[in-house]
Amino acid sequence: MALSHHYAVRVDWTGNLGTGTDTYRSYSRDHDIASDGVPTLLGSADKTFRGDRSRWNPEQFLLAALAQCHMLSYLSHCARSGVVVLSYADAAEATMETSGGGGRFVSAMLRPRVEIADESMRAQAEALHGPAGQDCFIASSVNFPVHHEPVVTVRSVS
Repeated sequence: MALSHHYAVRVDWTGNLGTGTDTYRSYSRDHDIASDGVPTLLGSADKTFRGDRSRWNPEQFLLAALAQCHMLSYLSHCARSGVVVLSYADAAEATMETSGGGGRFVSAMLRPRVEIADESMRAQAEALHGPAGQDCFIASSVNFPVHHEPVVTVRSVS
């Protein structure tokens, strides 16, 4: 039986500079993203699209969601498989192509750097990125490939 999960956010445009959207250049792309119980995030458009570079843009949010979802799925797989992860960091990147007035993401690359507790766990730690990627809700929801270039290291004993 499938379970349904519901999520709610509120997006409030804060960019009316006095004349609304009377021209393409007359308004700010700034907005707030809010949800109950968590801090409000400051959003805008990408700088290329007249946005504020000091605020998060939707493209960054999408990539962050992919990287975050993969990490959480991976950590769950590791915990259930006896792989002790001591640290995890990802330097993710994505490519979006635009044409005319629209565009789309064409690929994402996740580059997780995982530190594990023991050399005997390395093969399993590397292999678990596959099922983690398959189980990631966000990656399963997008229509472009999400690739992985993981690096697994073992914490050295001093």
